[in-house]
Amino acid sequence: MIRIAPSILSANMCRLEEDVKRALSAGADMVHVDVMDGHFVPNITIGIPVVRSLRECCDAELDVHLMIRDAERYAPSFVEAGADIVTVHVEAAPHLNRVLTSIRESGGQCGVVLNPATPISSVSEALEISDMVLLMSVNPGFGGQRFIGRSLERISKLKMMIEERGLDIPIEIDGGIDPGNAAEVVEAGADVLVAGSSVFTANGGDVENNIAALRSAAMLGSQRRGR
Repeated sequence: MIRIAPSILSANMCRLEEDVKRALSAGADMVHVDVMDGHFVPNITIGIPVVRSLRECCDAELDVHLMIRDAERYAPSFVEAGADIVTVHVEAAPHLNRVLTSIRESGGQCGVVLNPATPISSVSEALEISDMVLLMSVNPGFGGQRFIGRSLERISKLKMMIEERGLDIPIEIDGGIDPGNAAEVVEAGADVLVAGSSVFTANGGDVENNIAALRSAAMLGSQRRGR
């Protein structure tokens, strides 16, 4: 089943618990948490205390995306705060094996992230120790950006690489996902759709109908893909 992961980057931080629970009640499968440090990406968002608070208010899977320079130092702390899976950028982790191992040793699942211009081959040596691969379909840092069309080719290429090795690793796609492109993204090979503004702010913030539209498009893409 294709999973939908609303990104709280586009939620109302003054009523974060309400927005998250609303999205989950509407059929979302997990919660995507974007952590930015103002160095690796040109924005500052949230950190460990918010993840801990989310863990206290919901039982859903917390998918924490670290867009920070010193991922090796902080990743285990996010697991301890309640993150179920922590993903780190290839571009920001010179000792990728070490940080992925540290996440697993802390009790969480681990994943790797690639920016739009980073070659798919960069993740090759990390596939066997990853629980997920996240492909950015926008340049990270801000919500509401337009989907980069070339990402479809990258999804397909990564999917082929995973299947050729006989692995079963979900591909997550993040950036500009909406009902207009979700079907082709899933058809290309994506298993998890991260959506922020298209869930929390589109159509006047009609979260229920927004998630229903994403789910419908994802099902269409899944049928085309033969899943």
